Formats: sequence, structure tokens, C-alpha cells
Amino acid sequence: MKKAKFPRVQDLLGLLNGLAPAALAEEWDNVGLHLGDPLDEVRRILVALDPTAAVVEQAVAAEAQLLVSHHPLIFRPLKALTSADDSGRALLRAARAGVAVICAHTNLDRARGGLNDWLAQVLGLGQVKVLQAGAGELFKLVVFVPRGYEDAVAAALFEGGAGHIGDYDQCAFHGAGSGTFRPGSQTDPFIGRAGGARETVGEVRLETVVPREHLNRALQRMLKAHPYEEVAYDLLALHNRRADMGLGRLGRLAAPLSLDAFALQVKAALGCASLRLVGDGAQVLSKVAVCGGSGASLIGEALRQGADVLVTGDVKYHEAQQALSQGLALVDAGHFATERLMVPRLADFLRQGLAAQGWTTEVREAQGERDPFRIV
Repeated sequence: MKKAKFPRVQDLLGLLNGLAPAALAEEWDNVGLHLGDPLDEVRRILVALDPTAAVVEQAVAAEAQLLVSHHPLIFRPLKALTSADDSGRALLRAARAGVAVICAHTNLDRARGGLNDWLAQVLGLGQVKVLQAGAGELFKLVVFVPRGYEDAVAAALFEGGAGHIGDYDQCAFHGAGSGTFRPGSQTDPFIGRAGGARETVGEVRLETVVPREHLNRALQRMLKAHPYEEVAYDLLALHNRRADMGLGRLGRLAAPLSLDAFALQVKAALGCASLRLVGDGAQVLSKVAVCGGSGASLIGEALRQGADVLVTGDVKYHEAQQALSQGLALVDAGHFATERLMVPRLADFLRQGLAAQGWTTEVREAQGERDPFRIV
């Protein structure tokens, strides 16, 4: 019989960061490990949309050591921790029962292969791309390497997450030149001798791009692979927008549909009790924008990119008027319905990741989560 092998909390955090790095989260958000010891062993995980006191009770009853939720357990700085409110009760119960809590929120929304890609898939969209690409997320890394070592250093950078441009990887530029240096008396130079004369060395200028979330790892691997004692490199922040991550998604229907017909498809796909629509029910739709949760802030971007309709939740009155006046249809399926699909999808991601590592941790999905709104 194969011996059970279990990861620690920090291993699970690393696995989740592979899908949705914390660096992708909005500045106002709070993601990552909210509660628990990173070194605790995890034999069972519960995945949920909301880390409510009731969900924490489910985790305790299931003897789970980790709760992974979409919405943050701790969103604003705590002034007190008591049982007077639901979040306080959840925190206290989880802490007493030894249940760690990890939250993946806007980082999961923006990630490639994350919540908004799942939403686009559920709605049957094709030719999907990011609706609002992220800016300021890329760095150009330039490093000078002695000839003959450029391939090893480039490989280390690629292993660290550098060199991705869209659907291409291992992207880099190599340029030959000469570098000079004079070793100090206390150095241990790769070329020349300590306290020696100035050296002139044939070097390669190696350039590549690094996403912000992989920057530290790429630098560490580069420095380890580089033969020099002191490595000369430049790190430049770029304003290029990343096509692989960002808020919302834009795609196309397999065939044009009226707004009313499309709304019925959305209702069935998301299991909504009701929808709110903005626009003429006979309006023909082809190009669809989606954003799980509260995505009305993307109305302008959806219009700019030629979307016929935006599917999201939490649309306010004046936002609806804005869309109506500019000919953009809206399908408000609610915050809950456009995000709860993350529970089975994220649970499947964890199961696959655990299996790939040979870990035998069980992953369960929270039951009974409901939209707080009731339709009468």
C-alpha cells in the first residue's frame, strides 16, 4: 500500500501562486495566507466562494486543515477580533480548530486560466482574449554574460519565468560586445586575478522580459547560473500592456443571438434564479464581454473594443443608464452567480496539482453556499 504524502500550507500557497500569483492582485485587495502556520501539514482542503462562519464550520466538520476561498477573510485592517460579527466568528473558529485560510481574489480574477477565463468557457465563448490588459506588470532584464555561458544563463532565466511574450516562450535577444573590469584586491574573479590589471572580455548582452510576479525567482536563478562574482544587469520597468492577464474577457458567440435568447443561455449556464437586462431584447449579439463579480467599471472598455454586451454583476442604476445610452447591452447575473463557478474549477486545479506532486491530500467543495439576495 502506497504511503500517504501530504503537503504543508506553504506548499499549497505555492501551488495556487502558480495559477494566480499574489502580485496580480489589485493594490486595495488582500490575498494569500490570512490565517495559519505555513508549516502545518494539510490532509484535506475545503474550497469555497465565501469564508463565512458557516463555511468554516464545514471545514471543521470535514476535518480540513485548509480553507481556500475567493473572497478575503480579512479585507480591512482589524481593530478588534471578537465574535460580534461573522468574520470575527469565522477567524476565531478557524484559529481554534487549526484551519488555515488562503484567499485568491483579484489575482484569480486577473490570472490567465483564472475565474474570467472559466466564466467565458461556461458561456461558450470562442476567440477569447483579455478585456482590460494589465499595465506596469513587465520588466526588461538586461544582463552581461561572458561568451559561452549565455545559453546556461538564458535557460536559468526561462526556468524562473522569464521570456514569455503572449503565446511564445523562451524569448530573448543576444548581442555580442566587449566588457571591461578591474578586480579589487579582495575579489575572487572568474577571469583575471585579484588586484590585477584591467580585463577586456568578450561578452553577450542578453535581454528578456520578466513578469513582475516571477521577477525575484528569475533573478535568483540568473545569479546562481551566472559565472561572475559580481553580475552586471539592468532592470527596466515597462509600460507595455500584458495580453495574457488582466480584468474581464472578450469573446465571440458561435452564432449571433438576440439579447433575450442569449440571456436565457446565461441563466441556464450559471444557474441563476433571475437576471437583470439592459437593452432591447431583439438586439443581435456577437461579441461578448464578461467580468465575474462587480465589473461595471469595464463598460467603457467593453464599448471601446466593440462588445455588444457585457455579462457581469452588481450593476448600478447610473451605470445601466450609461450603457443604455451608448448601445451596450448588459446582462447582470449577480455577483454570486458569476463567481461561484470558481469553486469546482479551483478544486479541480488543486486536485491536478496535488496529483502531479504525488500528494494525497483530499479536496472538497463547500456545499450550501447561496446568493444572499432572495427573489420574490
